[in-house]
Amino acid sequence: MSKTIQIADRTLCREGSAFSFKEKTEIARHLERLRVDAVELPEIANVRADMLLIRTVASFVKTAALSVAVGSSEESLQNAILALSSAARPRIRVEVPVSPVGMEYLAHRKPQKMLEWIAACVSTAKKSVADVEFCALDATRAEPDFLNSAVRAAVEAGATSVTICDSAAETLPDEFAAFAAPMIEAAGVPVGVLCSNRTGLAAAEALMAIRRGASAVKTDVDGSTVPLDSFAEVLRACGNRYGMEARICITELQRTAKQIRRISQTAKEIPALPQPNEDLILSEKDSLQDVIAAVTRLGYDLSEEDQKKVYEEFCRTAAKKQVGARELDAIVASTALQVPQTYQLVNYVVNSGNIITTSAQITLLKDGKQLSGISMGDGPVASAFNAIEQIVGHHYELDDFQIQSVTEGREALGSALVRLRSEGRLYAGNGISTDIIGAAIRAYLSALNKMIYEEAEA
Repeated sequence: MSKTIQIADRTLCREGSAFSFKEKTEIARHLERLRVDAVELPEIANVRADMLLIRTVASFVKTAALSVAVGSSEESLQNAILALSSAARPRIRVEVPVSPVGMEYLAHRKPQKMLEWIAACVSTAKKSVADVEFCALDATRAEPDFLNSAVRAAVEAGATSVTICDSAAETLPDEFAAFAAPMIEAAGVPVGVLCSNRTGLAAAEALMAIRRGASAVKTDVDGSTVPLDSFAEVLRACGNRYGMEARICITELQRTAKQIRRISQTAKEIPALPQPNEDLILSEKDSLQDVIAAVTRLGYDLSEEDQKKVYEEFCRTAAKKQVGARELDAIVASTALQVPQTYQLVNYVVNSGNIITTSAQITLLKDGKQLSGISMGDGPVASAFNAIEQIVGHHYELDDFQIQSVTEGREALGSALVRLRSEGRLYAGNGISTDIIGAAIRAYLSALNKMIYEEAEA
């Protein structure tokens, strides 16, 4: 009887990655189609951007587990729990160093404090997510007694699986398998392996560990651990002989790997610029190429005509002040791809309070006919957006939503920015009103009308 090996892919965990939001979601879609068992994401560093990414990926990753790392703080754990709330198969991955050097210089914890943190972190995660994995980083450099204690603490706190990591790549395949075997036998839960490919032996290490009882392998495409495509090919070629198989779609493997490599190469060629909520600063000294490169990194794909419009407005703004990501977003939203209004706002009613469920009724005008939608949601803005989608008959991916005051005083104007994604492309809309809900609705319709116009012209 064959043993099914779980494959958890770490391509999106690559250190120093310059992947854009769009590229990350593309890779996740490819991995989901490939039927890997888990799509792994790194620890949340930039709260707004990373949580948005996780929620977006959760909207289409349904068969694979969606795994998010935690380990450095209680805050990172709570953020991961919140971000995974809509995932079909959420997994929290508690990753901590267990070698003496790693604990002291990376985690700044003494051994006893680390054991306490492992138990507390796994226990807290388990209260919200059924699937909790403990990853012992740099395990081959750990003190054997401490490593065993760490694994035991994690399992007793509720960990449903354990991963033993050879982060240093200092052991040969048979040595690593012999090292992992006692823990595989004693853990009481499935045990997987993560092997560094610095010496080119990661796949061999993983296969030897599988023969000693390991049940899962961390892979990636052109990264630092077991190569996904070559490992899957080994399973295809040798699986029957050694009683091993994986649920990965072998017929799609090479094509998907090539697509991910193409995305990776593109990311390497484009200089990494800050994401929308990071410190992106441009001045009047920046050229058209500089500004459009920044716009591209924000996720927009503009025509030459719209590039010129954006740059002209940028120059007017930059003559008065430095331009950050939020300002650049607003410039794109207000100047690029101005189109006829397919949908126009007629009226809206939103009911909200702390003792009622928020609801919204919106009436739009299209082709001379009034169309109404009624919906409920988690807050007035969500309810309003749901009502619009009910009218349109389609759900769009909300990439970003921002709102800020543009004038002062009690009657201040609110400016809302909405960014929607469709087929991988980004459409931004801007709305202004003394009512922030009205501004949000107008911004959503602005982005929606741009999307409809462009798709009709394609």
